[in-house]
Amino acid sequence: MYSSATLSRYIGRQFVTWFLLLLGILLSIILLLDIVELLRRAGTKPDITFWLVVRMALLKLPEIGQQIFPFVILFSGMFTFWRLTRSAELVVARAVGVSAWQFLTPVLIAALMIGAVKVTMINPVGAVFIAKYNQLQDRYLKLKSSSFDVSRSGLWLRQQEAGEQYFIHADGVNPLSFEMSQVIVLRFDTNMTYIGRVDAPRAVLRDRKWELQDATINLGKKESETVPTYVIPTELNRTTIEESFASPETISFWELPQFIRTLEATGFPAVRHRLHYQSLWSQPLLYVAMVLFAAAFSLRLPRRGGTMTMVSGGVLTGFVLFVMTDVIRTFGISETIPLAMAAWSPACVSVLLGTAALLHLEDG
Repeated sequence: MYSSATLSRYIGRQFVTWFLLLLGILLSIILLLDIVELLRRAGTKPDITFWLVVRMALLKLPEIGQQIFPFVILFSGMFTFWRLTRSAELVVARAVGVSAWQFLTPVLIAALMIGAVKVTMINPVGAVFIAKYNQLQDRYLKLKSSSFDVSRSGLWLRQQEAGEQYFIHADGVNPLSFEMSQVIVLRFDTNMTYIGRVDAPRAVLRDRKWELQDATINLGKKESETVPTYVIPTELNRTTIEESFASPETISFWELPQFIRTLEATGFPAVRHRLHYQSLWSQPLLYVAMVLFAAAFSLRLPRRGGTMTMVSGGVLTGFVLFVMTDVIRTFGISETIPLAMAAWSPACVSVLLGTAALLHLEDG
């Protein structure tokens, strides 16, 4: 029992070490490429310094890092098993009666723990960072002056037109006609000095303008005035507003359930957010599948030879998994298949295939 525990700790430590090393190398390369790309995009933009570009690249890094986690798990597992097999350490372990499933256990546990840490700790930090990155990108690269937000008290929209700032609040939105109900518009000048407010039971976005119907206008100390239609010009359209709406990646794992409830209560569909939330839950299982694939590719390497076979198999597996996940996710967003199936089927199918491949190689 002592030697088994010692062997498990040793294999688990080897896997975690190579995982962290490979993750660090890939993140460094990605950071460098991101800085170069952001410098290219910022070449013709005003008020952008080199250090702002570096800051934006660092803010974006955690989100990209989360996307490469499955592939880092796969290749670090492959390298760990390949190295231990080539040095005959696993050969000796097999000779004393330790099966493949026994020395796989610490790596599987480590993969599960990495998945749990990624979802519960790294994801919330990455969500804050990517939200800040999007703000800086909108401000300095896309030169946007509008933003869209949903809170527990309803829907909020900010826009800047003709030297005035408009803060628009609505209790709900019809996603088909984009008609807002119980609308309040707060008007400010460029120095953020309050001008007045407009209240309306409903407002509609059409032809680059907001039409507030049966609107009550309150400007400073003047008496309130009711007009059939009050028009606010805007550069926004429905597509622009929906694209600037908070993406699932900018919301913490812990805050997603409340945000989904708020989103649906406001009148917007939350399909993407529900799918993203379910996908986060399934990621530790996906990491387990990556370990199984890694073992299937690398455990028999000295006997059969071919480092290129191992690398090619890992690259092909990663590519197929990426394509399968993307296709199934598209089906889920379009609600062609249930969201739970779209979120969990890549991980479940990968676990079954990895287990079958390892059973065939070891026991078949």
